[in-house]
Amino acid sequence: MIVICVIDDHGGMLFNHRRQSQDRILRAWILQRTKGKKLWMNAYSYEQFAAESAPHIVVSQQFLHEAAAGDYCFVETCRLKAVESRIEAVIVYRWNRSYPTDFWLDLALTPPHWVQTHTAEFAGNSHPYITEEIYLPAAHGEET
Repeated sequence: MIVICVIDDHGGMLFNHRRQSQDRILRAWILQRTKGKKLWMNAYSYEQFAAESAPHIVVSQQFLHEAAAGDYCFVETCRLKAVESRIEAVIVYRWNRSYPTDFWLDLALTPPHWVQTHTAEFAGNSHPYITEEIYLPAAHGEET
């Protein structure tokens, strides 16, 4: 599975059980990137995508265990460490801001386990720029 998550400058994802922020251009970006593949998410995340015309979205509370290889998983409220061995890539969108946080991304996307292979910036609707980063698992036992 390919994980998609959105974090602040400190890896934060939620505060008081709510997403820190959202952006309609980022949602469109994600839907375009995942077009033609399944995009899994839980009901909480679906709330922000519900108005979009996206028949490839699959909603399930157990989506991290149901997604197959090559499927995308949009993650806002879930821990990933337990399923890390199934993750083929992580696409991170950074708000480039610091928000109040009490729930963080629980993967350390650093060598020797992960390698950043891509970075790009684009203008969002509510954020002047959003950074996209792609991480791939490093080859077993190799330092990068």
